[in-house]
Amino acid sequence: MDPFPENLPGSPGPGSRAAALEQVNVPAILLMVTAGLGVLVSLIGLAQAVMGLNRVPPELLDDPNIAQYRSLIQAVQGFGGFSNVIVLLLSGLTFYGALKMKNLENFGLAMAASIIAILPCFGPCCCLGIPVGIWSLVVINKPEVKAAFRG
Repeated sequence: MDPFPENLPGSPGPGSRAAALEQVNVPAILLMVTAGLGVLVSLIGLAQAVMGLNRVPPELLDDPNIAQYRSLIQAVQGFGGFSNVIVLLLSGLTFYGALKMKNLENFGLAMAASIIAILPCFGPCCCLGIPVGIWSLVVINKPEVKAAFRG
């Protein structure tokens, strides 16, 4: 049973599913783009970590002026690969949630994707993700859009 009886072909009323699909279309696509950029950047970072391109040169670690920071530098180097894995997973989840949002299929996942995009350090493509995530949160929380979600 269609919860939107006014959703007849050629008549997208203000409360119709077609109108809700139109409202989420652009924010969902932009969320997918930012998630794709997050995947790309984290894959590049992982490749650099595997090839050792992001290591501090050993001669720099032997410098007596930074001896007190040696352990901190080594700890941060080890965290780089791990953080890329986290960003890769969160970017993948954001992309999937944005895809569900575009189809109005899973409100909870769309909400999670929007919130993840807003996270400043672990969100996908943080500078672009923050405004897109806020925009998508505003759109999916409109009563008419929220009512159009399935599941």
